[in-house]
Amino acid sequence: MENDDVDMVGEDNNEVELDEMKKRLKEMEDETSALREMQAKVEKEMGSVQDPANAAGSQINKEEVDSRSIFVGNVDYACTPEDVQQHFQSCGTVNRVTIRTDKFGQPKGYAYVEFLEVEAVQEALSLNESELHGRQLKVTAKRTNVPGMKQFRPRRANPYMGFRGRAPYAPPPFAYAPYGYGKVPRFRMGMRYSPYY
Repeated sequence: MENDDVDMVGEDNNEVELDEMKKRLKEMEDETSALREMQAKVEKEMGSVQDPANAAGSQINKEEVDSRSIFVGNVDYACTPEDVQQHFQSCGTVNRVTIRTDKFGQPKGYAYVEFLEVEAVQEALSLNESELHGRQLKVTAKRTNVPGMKQFRPRRANPYMGFRGRAPYAPPPFAYAPYGYGKVPRFRMGMRYSPYY
């Protein structure tokens, strides 16, 4: 009789454990489906970013914006975007001024100015060598970077390494021999092949 009670309790425990396992399995399946949905959403967004037609459209848009923009070099480090905007306000409506900075937030000394009209670029080019904060500005039309095209710059020879293709200078082996020319220290034995050692 006690055996039957133990079996009943064991079966109840098994059923409870089985129910808990089913609940956990259901939760895991829900999490998996939610993760799959999120992954599909991210892949869809990434696919739209890397879509060739979309990339070509963004390249055309970039070229159109660059045709309305200028590069301003030799900008004073104390200049603000408002100062640059006021300097080029007479050329046309300034849409955006970007002063490039390094990783520490310090200005690099050049800026990009985007206008609303394409004609404003020609007016702005006439301000080449004008002064802003006591510095002569260098104004040119902004060029469009083509992805995958890198400008060719010839490599300069490293003055510390000599010319490429020539081995670095090595003194003759006997010039600094510690034991004198042709002498071998006593503890060094000649290297011979001996198969019986």
